[in-house]
Amino acid sequence: MKRLLVVDDEQKIREVIREYSEFNGFEVTEAENGMEAVGLCKLNDYDIIIMDIMMPKLDGFSACKEIKKIKDIPVIMLSARDEEYDKLFGFELGIDDYVVKPFSPKELMARINVVLARHKPAEKEEEDQVLEFGGLRIDIPGRTVTIDGEKIELTPKEYDLLFYLVENKNIALSRDKLLSDIWGYDFFGDDRTIDTHIKNLRNNLGDYRDHIVTLRGVGYKFEVDRE
Repeated sequence: MKRLLVVDDEQKIREVIREYSEFNGFEVTEAENGMEAVGLCKLNDYDIIIMDIMMPKLDGFSACKEIKKIKDIPVIMLSARDEEYDKLFGFELGIDDYVVKPFSPKELMARINVVLARHKPAEKEEEDQVLEFGGLRIDIPGRTVTIDGEKIELTPKEYDLLFYLVENKNIALSRDKLLSDIWGYDFFGDDRTIDTHIKNLRNNLGDYRDHIVTLRGVGYKFEVDRE
């Protein structure tokens, strides 16, 4: 049974989400503020979190940031605010979707299923997911990247982007496909989102930046010597 944590200071919102989630086979835990949510995530594992932004004690963005430091749990953010800035900030933190209140519970459940499907572990041998390119070592299951033995720190979306490029090495990937498969089918961003993350990723990879090749008019690919 999938475990869902719903975090909102409005009891009626929590009750609606609980009702629909339990009907769809989820085990639901509730929290009424971000501080409580962080504490629960330290003690328990959840498959997905539904988190409001405006809450007492600790807001949703801050709570998400703290949770991402300790566990890689997909997050869908809820908000009454439909500002582009809030959405962009959330996606930079590594959230998986952004739902504006008032929302349709049925649509929310559909979005939950899409996010969970996207986070389903790939059915590959683990050893095939630890890849080395000279001094660049990419451990996909462990979500770590090291350069010449030194661990580098990436944002959650930079990790996702690098892992996706590596898993599809030597394959041309359009910007639209990268947006769809990494940010989600309904992400409202544009090509600049991909270009900005590629730029930051290259800067973090240092001497190994040239593995990420720009395909003019198309997108990008992670290029390695073919065997």
